[in-house]
Amino acid sequence: MMNKPFSQACQNNQRPILNLLTRTFASTKHVLEIGSGTGQHAAYFGQHLPHLTWQTSDLLINHSGINAWLDEITLTNVQRPIVVDLNDTWPELIPKQHIDGLFTANTLHIISWPLVVKFFDGIADNLPSLGMICIYGPFKYQGEFTSESNANFDLWLKDRDIESGIRDIEAILSLASSAGLVLIDDHDMPANNRLLVLSKL
Repeated sequence: MMNKPFSQACQNNQRPILNLLTRTFASTKHVLEIGSGTGQHAAYFGQHLPHLTWQTSDLLINHSGINAWLDEITLTNVQRPIVVDLNDTWPELIPKQHIDGLFTANTLHIISWPLVVKFFDGIADNLPSLGMICIYGPFKYQGEFTSESNANFDLWLKDRDIESGIRDIEAILSLASSAGLVLIDDHDMPANNRLLVLSKL
C-alpha cells in the first residue's frame, strides 16, 4: 500500500474552505472537483458534506495518490478519479446531466493561461444553469499582489514554469462572464488566498 501524498496547505485551508462550501453547496447534489491533487480535499469535504456526490478528477499520474486517500476513508459519496485534461474535451465519463457544482483549489496559478481559458470553456459547455462554482487560490487586484508573500510566490512559480503565475482577478472574471458565470462572492481567506463563488446563468 502506497504512502498517501500529503499537502500541508490542504491541511491548513480545508476547514475555512469547508465553512463556505457548507453554505454555497447547501442545495447542490453533484460536485466535480477539477485537479483533486493529493486527494485530501475530496476526502475531507466528502466526510463533512454527506449530501453531496463528490467526483474527483486529475491527470492520470495523480490517481494513485487520490485513490490512497479514498481507500482509507471508504466513503460512498466520493467517487474514484476520472481523467480531466484541460487540453482535451471534458470526458463523457462526467455525468453532465447531474453535475450542478464545481470546485477547484490552487489550480489557476499552476496551469498555463491557455488552459485557464479552456477551464472556463469547459464550465460553459458542461455546467447547467444555476450551477455553483467555487475557485480557491491567490489573485492579483488591479495588477497588484495582495501581499509580499504572494509576490514572492509568483516569482517562484514563474521560475519553475514561465507559463504559470498568480492571475489578475479582472481577467478571470472576464473569462467567467464569457462562460455565462456571475460572481456571487469573493471571500478573503487565510494565507492571502481568496474563494470565488460564481453561479451559472
